[in-house]
Amino acid sequence: MNNVSKYQIGYFMPPEECLDWSHKDHIEKAPLWCSVDLRDGNQALIVPMSLEEKLEFFEYLCKIGFKQIEVGFPAASDTEFELCRELIEKNLIPDDVKIQVLTQSREHIIKKTFEALEGCKSAIVHLYNSTSVAQREQVFRKDKDAIKKIATDGAELMVEYAKKHPESEWTFEYSPESFTGTEPEYALEVCNAVLDIWQPTADNKAIINLPSTVQMSMPHVYASQIEYMSKHLHYRENVLVSTHPHNDRGTGVADAELAQLAGADRVEGTLFGNGERTGNVDIVTLGMNLYTHGIDPELDFEDMPTMVKMYEKFTDIKVGPRQPYGGQLVFAAFSGSHQDAIAKGMHYRDERDIERWNVPYLPLDPTDIGRVYEADVIRINSQSGKGGVAYILEHNYGYFLPMAMREEVGYMLKGISDKKHKELSPEEIFDLFDNEYINVFDDIDVTDAVFHKTTNFKENGRMIAEIDVDILGESYHLKGEGNGRLDAVSNALRHSPYNIAKYNFVTYQEQALESESDSRAAAYVAISDDKGWVYWGVGLHDDIIAASINALVSALNRFNKISHFVK
Repeated sequence: MNNVSKYQIGYFMPPEECLDWSHKDHIEKAPLWCSVDLRDGNQALIVPMSLEEKLEFFEYLCKIGFKQIEVGFPAASDTEFELCRELIEKNLIPDDVKIQVLTQSREHIIKKTFEALEGCKSAIVHLYNSTSVAQREQVFRKDKDAIKKIATDGAELMVEYAKKHPESEWTFEYSPESFTGTEPEYALEVCNAVLDIWQPTADNKAIINLPSTVQMSMPHVYASQIEYMSKHLHYRENVLVSTHPHNDRGTGVADAELAQLAGADRVEGTLFGNGERTGNVDIVTLGMNLYTHGIDPELDFEDMPTMVKMYEKFTDIKVGPRQPYGGQLVFAAFSGSHQDAIAKGMHYRDERDIERWNVPYLPLDPTDIGRVYEADVIRINSQSGKGGVAYILEHNYGYFLPMAMREEVGYMLKGISDKKHKELSPEEIFDLFDNEYINVFDDIDVTDAVFHKTTNFKENGRMIAEIDVDILGESYHLKGEGNGRLDAVSNALRHSPYNIAKYNFVTYQEQALESESDSRAAAYVAISDDKGWVYWGVGLHDDIIAASINALVSALNRFNKISHFVK
């Protein structure tokens, strides 16, 4: 990187300290949102949208809740001129929505812009000219007064043409394009000269848009620039200070958020940050950031999967898997420790704090934006742990594994994922768990059991079990006695001619898989061999006794895979 010396700082701090924004810790309300997807976003596409696509996208933006939508640069493109006419003539603009159009400060362009808007009930006409040092010196080769005159000439022309169309309600907007490369005091001079021509009122406010056309500084510098402008603009109470951050340095969201702390009332941006170069500020991220601070974003993000689908349809750009809020993997936890914390946090919330969201590693409840826990939160691969597998089996299928069993099942599935070098879906996880542990009747199969209790007037009675069992293809009728039905069956199996006696009973747990009275029961049994190795089995049946026998048999069959029963 030997060429670093060619890059010099090209931005300017305000001529006075402007740090009031630094004493605020959050944004208190949603800004006015203006979508520029159909103009700024569209001009960044390899294949711009057709008229039909723009109309459909406009309808979708209205459905989300945008009240201001920049529909294009009608003097620069026939498609964008036609879009204005189509929206107006077919009465497609909701009464509470204003369309916005962009125009340079040139009379023939301003004239055609107002022609495109003829008959519109309400519209924002957005005037701009570039004011930065680089643009003044290299592009226009004009001094400050001449650049300011471009702005004021355009402002006067807008007033003139608006008077020719009194049937419409006009809002004027001005942008000193390349604001971030402009001396703040000069940007202020130009903006105030424009405002003095427009003389905004409480009933007809003007918009001063301060774009980060190209990001040049860290976000705190932009915030100080915004605060300086906000404090010194003429007619401030009748002016909406707007921001239009691009994302060249990757801090578009930070720019917009700090600008709001610094006095900005409005944000122009796009869904998922589409736009020139590295894009515009992402309104989805900005809005959802407000939401997770308990502030209504006043936009509807409840169906994020559909929003992603619509965006990709109109732009032919994929939403990245780690894109904030909208990405496919933004809620996915593969790490074992993360999965364990999430699972415990979800249980804690269900048991103690259902009204409040404070789950570890999940800053947002996925269901609030149309995502689902089953597919989006706990994901199993070779990095996962026992907590994640247990969560999926419990949350998706109702199996609440004993704590001691979770590690074994987790390692088994983790090993399979590692060997296959792939993520395991919830369905695959359950199929593997089912085949390995549930109702495994390979070598031993208890086909019937009858119980009766012995009578003892001095002590508690004992349970006697008579069972029919198939062992390695041979049928036996066995009898055993124990302190309960499962113990009696276990002792009966020890009386077989095979070495089944060489195991120790470790633990037993049971549960109902559903809450209804006729629900299926699941039982978990662990046995160990003489070396201390533990073997788990899971039994499933409508009857809890049958489920417990199936669990024991499953554990024994898994035991036999290693030790091999012999006569």
